[in-house]
Amino acid sequence: MPITPTESIWFNGELVPWERATVHVMAHALHYGSSVFEGIRCYSTPKGPAIFRLNAHIERLFDSARIYRMDVPFTAEQIKQACGQVVLDNHLESAYLRPLIYRGLDELGVMPGKRPCEVMVAAQQWGAYLGADALERGIDVCVSSWNRPAPNTLPAMAKAGGNYLSSQLIVMEAQRNGYVEGIALDTNGQLSEGSGENLFLVRNGKVFTPPLTAAVLPGITRDTVLTLLREHGYEVHEEPLPREALYVADELFFTGTAAEVSTIRSVDGIVVKSGGRGPITAAMQKVFFGLFNGETADTWGWLHYLQPRA
Repeated sequence: MPITPTESIWFNGELVPWERATVHVMAHALHYGSSVFEGIRCYSTPKGPAIFRLNAHIERLFDSARIYRMDVPFTAEQIKQACGQVVLDNHLESAYLRPLIYRGLDELGVMPGKRPCEVMVAAQQWGAYLGADALERGIDVCVSSWNRPAPNTLPAMAKAGGNYLSSQLIVMEAQRNGYVEGIALDTNGQLSEGSGENLFLVRNGKVFTPPLTAAVLPGITRDTVLTLLREHGYEVHEEPLPREALYVADELFFTGTAAEVSTIRSVDGIVVKSGGRGPITAAMQKVFFGLFNGETADTWGWLHYLQPRA
């Protein structure tokens, strides 16, 4: 999705005009990938704009910073407030939010200096990440030749900028070969995830997803769908899965803040048995999006409603 300029961005504690939210070319993050970030959705609901699972996202943001020993000069509560500010200040009813913590102008070397990190939060309109057909018809994907990092190399639990160099290789290879997205294997040859999505597989009425030990990001939407599946009585397994499980699946779908709940139509040219969106995928889409149109009761307190300024 293209970047659409907005009126303002929250940058180091204040709302600044879009064109003033700049980074120096010698910033540590630009040279060494030393940043952590989140992708967060704000949905238009009958009660006004609501940020989805804001607390969980900001907790993961600070966890990522902690893993990389980054000194964050703002509290979690301040960044939560900033998320609401950029939505309201830019007059958005629905939006994709991007909080980012990064090492700025510092020492020129791999070892970062002691200066606090810089922080920004932006918001913009963003539609279906994997395309308009991703929900119902589904997308065509392939298994990538690129594996996810091995344990104790790059920490997969951290949503860090440098980790997404791997993701770029996966999706560029997939699209170069005529697919929409790629699925990576872990270093054991088991299923991991897409370039920016977690993976779910349905077989004989049971739902499977790779475990966190398969170098997958602990996705917020992944956790949401796991909760909704169990709430609706589906049998769910988080376990290692071989590549060939993709080819015999009844249904496949991706989850993610950007991807939401997106149908996978085929893998490596093999169409899934449902031919597209299957019944369990459709059921999860219905209850997931029902959180935002009022059809699904938010019994978990996942929706953070924004109060318009007087």
